[in-house]
Amino acid sequence: MMRRWIFAALLLGLSTPAVSQATAPAVAPLGLDQVLPRIDDHFRRYMEQNHVPGLTYGIVRDGRLVHVGAIGVQEQEARRPVNADTLFRIASMSKAFTALAILKLRDEGRLTLDAPAETYVPELRNWRYPTSDSPRIRVRDLLSHVGGLVTDNPWGDRQQYLPEAEFTAMLRQGVPFTRAPQSAYEYSNFGYALLGRIVTNVSGRRYADYIRDEIMRPLGMRSTGYDISSSPPARRAIGYRWENDAFVREPDMADGAFGAMGGVETSANDYARWAAFLLAAWPPRDGAETGPVRRATVREMAQGLNFVRVGQRAGLEGEPPCSTAVAYAMGFGVTQDCVLGATLSHGGGYPGYGSFLLLLPDFGTSVFAFANRTYGAPAPAVFQAALELQRAGLLVPRTLPVSTGLARTYRAAGAIYQAGNLGPGRTMLAMNFLLDRSAENWGRELARVKSAVGACPTETPITATGALSGRFLWACEHGSIEGYLLLAPTDPATIQELHFQPVEAPR
Repeated sequence: MMRRWIFAALLLGLSTPAVSQATAPAVAPLGLDQVLPRIDDHFRRYMEQNHVPGLTYGIVRDGRLVHVGAIGVQEQEARRPVNADTLFRIASMSKAFTALAILKLRDEGRLTLDAPAETYVPELRNWRYPTSDSPRIRVRDLLSHVGGLVTDNPWGDRQQYLPEAEFTAMLRQGVPFTRAPQSAYEYSNFGYALLGRIVTNVSGRRYADYIRDEIMRPLGMRSTGYDISSSPPARRAIGYRWENDAFVREPDMADGAFGAMGGVETSANDYARWAAFLLAAWPPRDGAETGPVRRATVREMAQGLNFVRVGQRAGLEGEPPCSTAVAYAMGFGVTQDCVLGATLSHGGGYPGYGSFLLLLPDFGTSVFAFANRTYGAPAPAVFQAALELQRAGLLVPRTLPVSTGLARTYRAAGAIYQAGNLGPGRTMLAMNFLLDRSAENWGRELARVKSAVGACPTETPITATGALSGRFLWACEHGSIEGYLLLAPTDPATIQELHFQPVEAPR
């Protein structure tokens, strides 16, 4: 990647404690089969409008590849059609593998994220920094692209094959900085190549071997790797660029020192295993760890920095665009989407290939796509597919369990409303509650709400937004109540905040 991770900076995402109610479907959900023709059309139009020879895409839900599409051809000569086992280079979507490897080594106590990178790559010790007050580059800085290194998409894209010995010589000589480390975000493929060298030096194994043995093979990704010379030629998507109204074959790039920034080759069937593994880290829960890396470590990849940029993604036809603040985390961009909630994403693009991944952890869903055209990342079609799933009611938020304390205080909230006073819940109020509003004013407020919407059955379950908070919706005689309950951090938990918002029925 490259090419500004194919504007993926426009559309990314970070998890929040709860999915907004606005993301819940407003209509009865359609079946997936009813939505797939529209999704397929989005990808077909993208391919035709952007001169893409071949494209494959997948939808992962609840750990399974529920749909895979394949359009066009693997190569222009024999016109072999693309299928779910066609192998594509995914460019900068490779960076997530590198980031996870660094975190795995950290978990094992073999490196520290806040240590200077030169701790693990001695050639960096004599680098000349841009200012006398520049901090030394940390491992963490490389993960999040704040190492002060210049954006290097056009140049970095062509370094894939660089021999390790030449990379070592480059490191020993040092490279110029564009700014002091830790002062701003700037995407750097060189920085991720450095992370690959850290993986090699710390693990004692070649970077590609470590990723294969410790992450890919345990996930069953038998067709995924870095060395394209060892993959079956009949399954490979050949890379092209569109130039002078014709397809021009891009040169194949062997695996080399820059593989950590963009060298992965994979298929839709294989990559779905990776997407399912990532999604399985949400929500936090009890239970055995079944992946090659801990769930909490995978979730750590979504922790963005405060160097944010403003981006915008287009909506479906007839829908407004969504403006977001975008931050880069560790191998992913992160944002809170207006419609899709928490998202993690990354694009990929380099000579001959383009790709895009969107993870929706609150919904257990992912959409990804690969193309064999230079910088042809299908980000628009991926987002359109996700928005079609949301519009159809097929993005269902994962529900959090209702804790004992939340259930107990919610029953008290219902009794308070029915009684029209705080009496039934008096022993469950936090010390601030009556300081913020007197019992007398609470009585007047409850009377006002009741006069607006009437009696309300209060047995409707509460939707937890955390162990100590939740939202509820009551259908009442003359409208409804949208409610919110927040508990104080006391043992036992007590009510620090309670809201009854009346919504009168239209007349």
